This record gives sequence, structure tokens and C-alpha cells, in this order.
Amino acid sequence: MKTRISLSLIIFLLLFTGCGKKGNTVPEQINLKIIPFGKFSRTFNDMNAKHLDAARKIGITPVNSREEAIDLGNRLCQIKTCGQYKIDSLTHSIPFLVPEARDLLKKVGQNFIDSLESRGGGSYKIIVTSVLRAENDIKKLRQKNGNASSNSAHRYGTTFDIAYTRFERFDNKYEIPQAQLKHILAEVLLDLRKQDRCYIRYEVKQGCFHVTARQSY
Repeated sequence: MKTRISLSLIIFLLLFTGCGKKGNTVPEQINLKIIPFGKFSRTFNDMNAKHLDAARKIGITPVNSREEAIDLGNRLCQIKTCGQYKIDSLTHSIPFLVPEARDLLKKVGQNFIDSLESRGGGSYKIIVTSVLRAENDIKKLRQKNGNASSNSAHRYGTTFDIAYTRFERFDNKYEIPQAQLKHILAEVLLDLRKQDRCYIRYEVKQGCFHVTARQSY
């Protein structure tokens, strides 16, 4: 009788512990080394006039619709979710950029991933929340938000917004605090800005970095 009870107990314990290990998918929480550089609003304060000047130099003539954007052929590149970034659900823009801006976006995304991995992290990529705005997109946006600019660099296919409040986690290995992800993204953007690759504005209400590609010399 004792042997049967002991055997049943052993089987129960093996099953219980085995199930516990199999279901253990809690990601490792880590903190990454960051170097503070001041307020984001002071560091990334390129005004709209700078963005517009750069956009007009390398951008397209503003289009009225998605169909017109497609008709421009290789002057615009369609962008899709890839290994470097995720394209968010776009409500007031369409996923097209001029080649210079597309290359810059890919560079931002890859540098962000590389920076995380070099510090022992990983598992995250950036989220793009706004891209090219056709004229009919701007009209709809202004109906919803009266403060939205009708003279935006987004009209030229040179500009994209990257969320700093949300990041796409593509595996369950690591969990990194959102504030640290934001700071590392800011480091990456600041480095590219210092290389004269772009202008950047920190958007508080929209929760994003507003980035415009600059002309390459």
C-alpha cells in the first residue's frame, strides 16, 4: 500500500514540475546602460521651417491621393514592416518615402537594434506611425485635429514619425523598460543628426520623433 502511495506521489511531482518548466515564458527583465544628455525637447528642436526646406530639396511635389503616389513610380518607395521596423496601422498617411528617407529609416531601425544588442539587450524594433500625407489625408486629419499643420514636411515623402511610447517586441527573451528604449532611440537619432543626415523634432502630444531626411552631399 505504501509503495503504491509513494509511486503515485512521485509521478504527480514529476508531472507538476515538468508542466511548470514548460510554461515558464516570463522574459528576463534587464536594465541597459544609458548616458543622459538633457531634455529631449531641447535636444531635438528643429523647427518646421528647417524640415520644409530639406523636404523641398529632395522631396516630391505634394500628391492628392495614394493613386497619384503610386503613379510616381521609382520616385517613391513603398515601405512595409521588415526586420528593422514595424509600420503601424496608418490612418492619415500612406506608406511611401523618397529613396533617401527610406534609407534613413532603415538605418535608424538597424542602428537601434544594434545598439540594444551591443548592450546585452534585444527583442525590440521601432514603430513608424506616420509617413507620406497626401492632400486628402491632411484634410481628414485637420477635421479631426484643428492644430494639425496644412504645411507639413510629410507632404513631400521625406518625413516619418517614430513612436517613443511604444516599441515592437519580436521575441519573448528580454523585457526592457520603455524609458530606456526611448533613450536609446534618441541616442541613435542624435548620432544621425550630428552627421547631417536629418532634422528632428520631439513631438510631445503625438508621442513621437518627427524626422526629415536631408540631402546627401
